[in-house]
Amino acid sequence: MLLYTLKRLVSAVCVIAATLVVSFALFFVAPTDPAGAICGNRCTPQRAADITRSLSLDRPVTVQFRDYVTGLFAGRDFSAGGAVVHCSAPCLGYSYTLGQPVTTLLAQAVPVTLSIVVGAAVVYLVVGVLAGTYAARRRGTLVDRAAVGVTLTVSSVPYFVVALIVALYATALPPSAYHSPLDDPLAWAGGLSAAWLTLGLANAAAYTRYSRAAMVDILNEDFLRTARAKGASPRRVVYRHGLRAALTPVATIFGLDLALQLTGAIFTESIFGLPGLGVLTLRAFNQFDLPVLMGGVLVGAVVLVAMNLIVDLLYTVLDPRVRLA
Repeated sequence: MLLYTLKRLVSAVCVIAATLVVSFALFFVAPTDPAGAICGNRCTPQRAADITRSLSLDRPVTVQFRDYVTGLFAGRDFSAGGAVVHCSAPCLGYSYTLGQPVTTLLAQAVPVTLSIVVGAAVVYLVVGVLAGTYAARRRGTLVDRAAVGVTLTVSSVPYFVVALIVALYATALPPSAYHSPLDDPLAWAGGLSAAWLTLGLANAAAYTRYSRAAMVDILNEDFLRTARAKGASPRRVVYRHGLRAALTPVATIFGLDLALQLTGAIFTESIFGLPGLGVLTLRAFNQFDLPVLMGGVLVGAVVLVAMNLIVDLLYTVLDPRVRLA
């Protein structure tokens, strides 16, 4: 187990390093003018010179990349409007469009997206897994067919349409807004309730099908027959022994979904007016704010790799039949 974990950690670091190199080359080494793209059409010569000097664009590519990597571990200084701005480690660059370090912008946006995604994940995991397990126990009955039909219908409707309908007509829910959970937990939950229910119930349809399919296979396994033969109650056989093993494929999908939603919750954030990572990245794309775009790419890579690693390590906890080597 320890050897496997070390191998996966080394692999994760290699993936993140490769993403860093490729994204840096794409944004800052490609045959474009990064300073002009960041500064915009009304850029003064002095401002363009400050950006060029701060990002080391007038120096060799290897020096530029060295300065960027050094900033990740030791911080970095940038020239902005004649003043020197220090960006503490881990420094992901400086947004000249917004006048703030990229790390500060991400620190403001990531908690919003994290709150949306984690809250919605609780909804669709609980609803989807329980509904799928219930349908699998009654396979072939009217309840099972109704569950499958409802999930297929919900999945066929584009998510942004569902979100727009909720945002326009769900007036019984509190207005959408983000409040820090440390300041007012009730306001935090109320402001995100519409986003949680929309994203959660929309994804619950897919997780109901995943859980049902996994549970149907598990219910025919020999170890469950053995548990029944030993006198275990049907509820204990299903929810204590069967559900634990059935969650293994669901956990794989959940890990990838959670990582993708953390970096792609743009529809939810835009429709409900929540200033998360998706909105920040979209605004950076429209304004050609390359440091923010690169920071978003690196955060997305770290999240995706970390979730894959966590899911792999959880296999042995969820399913005792799995052994990692």
